[in-house]
Amino acid sequence: MTWVVNNLGLIGEMTVLHLRQSLIALLVGFVLSIPLGWFAWRYRLVRSSVITITGLLYTIPSLALLILMPVVTGWYSIVSETNLIVALAIYAVAILVRAVADGLDSVDAGVRQASTAIGYGSFRRFWAVEFPLAGPVILAGLRVASASTIALATVGILVGIQNIGYLFTNGLQRRIIPEVFAGVVAVVVIALVIDLLLVIAGRLLMPWTRRVTTPARRATRTAVTA
Repeated sequence: MTWVVNNLGLIGEMTVLHLRQSLIALLVGFVLSIPLGWFAWRYRLVRSSVITITGLLYTIPSLALLILMPVVTGWYSIVSETNLIVALAIYAVAILVRAVADGLDSVDAGVRQASTAIGYGSFRRFWAVEFPLAGPVILAGLRVASASTIALATVGILVGIQNIGYLFTNGLQRRIIPEVFAGVVAVVVIALVIDLLLVIAGRLLMPWTRRVTTPARRATRTAVTA
């Protein structure tokens, strides 16, 4: 604990860097996944191919991807935070495309027909009806992607990108176990905090998901109404 107390500034600095890298990558991955997920849902003939191809992105070894990123992005310095963010966004897309497609698939066809009947065009119907109703499924995928992104970001230190991963490598090299333990705790805390914030955001943005009607409550409501 002495090492942790004496190095709170370092832990805080690495945590801020780690959080920034993870959140930017998650946001980019989420934005890219929306049109890809919609495309996979809309065109059934290619749905399996799109989901399979994007899902296979997650099988790429993280260290190999980081080394190859300069060739892909054109930023030829391996020690580039941008390359790490792009790599993390790719892994996020691998998770979120299926979540978006499954979320849109969960929207009741009758709701779509009703929105079309009252004059909603395809663009307006997507953003005002389909996307919000697909929200719970998409949020579930986003929570998985956030935990994955935060964990994978630590690999960046292996190519010289500073974040919480520094506490792992430096602690192992210097045999400072509290430093390694501090890094593990920091990653877990970040993942839990982000997950909690996503849950809170989901409840605020999708208040209808809080109203769960069980058969017993439904029967009671019917009896009272009668």
